[in-house]
Amino acid sequence: MSKQKLPAFLRDLLNEDFNKIVVNDRNIFQDARTYIQRIAPEKADIVSFYQNGSPIFDSFGITKQVKASFGKTVNLNSGAYLIIEHTEALHVIDVNSGYKSVSNNQEQNALETNLEAADEIARQLRLRDIGGIIVVDFIDMKLPENKRNSWRQWKNSCRPTGLNMLCLPISKFGLMQITRQRMKPEMNINTQEVCPSCSGTGKISSTIILEDEIEKNLNYLFTHQHNNLTIVVNPIIYAYLTKGWLWSKFSKWKRKYRKRITLRADTNYHLIEFKFYDKNDDQIKL
Repeated sequence: MSKQKLPAFLRDLLNEDFNKIVVNDRNIFQDARTYIQRIAPEKADIVSFYQNGSPIFDSFGITKQVKASFGKTVNLNSGAYLIIEHTEALHVIDVNSGYKSVSNNQEQNALETNLEAADEIARQLRLRDIGGIIVVDFIDMKLPENKRNSWRQWKNSCRPTGLNMLCLPISKFGLMQITRQRMKPEMNINTQEVCPSCSGTGKISSTIILEDEIEKNLNYLFTHQHNNLTIVVNPIIYAYLTKGWLWSKFSKWKRKYRKRITLRADTNYHLIEFKFYDKNDDQIKL
């Protein structure tokens, strides 16, 4: 956060509920403490300087919460979950019961899940600042009273968050339509990571091609006077290469090259990752 934005940030968000503010920048720490001392002297001591060494967001569990809160799937405490999709025209929020089972009464299960989902949906709209047209697909309920209770729960959840919107009651199809004007760009945090095996393509080399690639590198190392080699692979590839014992792929390599070769499995390796190590257990760069 820049020093110029700090006063506005504190002015907009600081209230009596704050009991601690942790800052990992020395200059911002001093500015925040000075500003709060000027506007609320009794709260100046709530500002503290963080110097633990590890990333501040990781230390306080914020990174994990952000990834859990901004993903496509949002889990609820009961085992139910939300699916949040964004299209060109609108946002769609789908409520799913998951493994939640409150009772044998399907109607009661649906009501309990929808009441819990209503609170989380209000929170998600505030966190992500979702605007425009929003359609919520609640779990189907037969009783009109249960639909009204779910809608009232939603309205009550919105009041303390300051969400200004228009909202229609839940329809006979279990849909609730919302329109909300957004005053700033929607908060969109990418919580996905590129797969190390496929590099985001969704496809990886077949095991036969991987086997050939390992042997090609093995042959290269032996021809360049490397001996006592250790090959480290993912446990699944290890099982594939050692299947059949005497007639396994690995046994064939040992008979073919008549060299000492060790094969080792490592759960930290992704599926098609492999590395070679010498007799001193130093990695050989290829």
